[in-house]
Amino acid sequence: MSSVQVEFRRARVDEGDGRLLAQAMAAEIAVLYDGLDQNGADMPKAGPAELGPPGGGFWVGYVDDSPACCGGVKQLPDPGACEIKKMYVVPALRGRGLAHQLLGYLEGQARALGHQVARLDTGHHQPDAQHIYDTSGYRQIPNFNGNPVATYFAEKQLLA
Repeated sequence: MSSVQVEFRRARVDEGDGRLLAQAMAAEIAVLYDGLDQNGADMPKAGPAELGPPGGGFWVGYVDDSPACCGGVKQLPDPGACEIKKMYVVPALRGRGLAHQLLGYLEGQARALGHQVARLDTGHHQPDAQHIYDTSGYRQIPNFNGNPVATYFAEKQLLA
């Protein structure tokens, strides 16, 4: 696995490169999960209000000044807890350590926002995502967000 250099920049999930990557992720999810709309009424919310200040944020990672990945942090109702949302790596750069770099960066941003625990979820059609979370220190927990298609829910303590 050859690692790539990434420059992370604050972004918005509904504008510019952040929007383009979030749309690419939504299109991929719709194929994997039979037309699933991530913004549907039954899905956990992860729009600009949730992935923005004061308790959250959204970032785009650039490789050679091209948008390569994205992800966000959403404040949860539980004090000190956040959820990592909308992690996505462009297909051409997968398998090169970018998702691990992205996850580590998002965890750092979550710590900077004052969160002590990060939670996340994924579905059964995304075993690579679950592998990344398992190998990054996440431990399975019960369903915390009511996501109707997720089958894996996990959390990690964010040490200072």
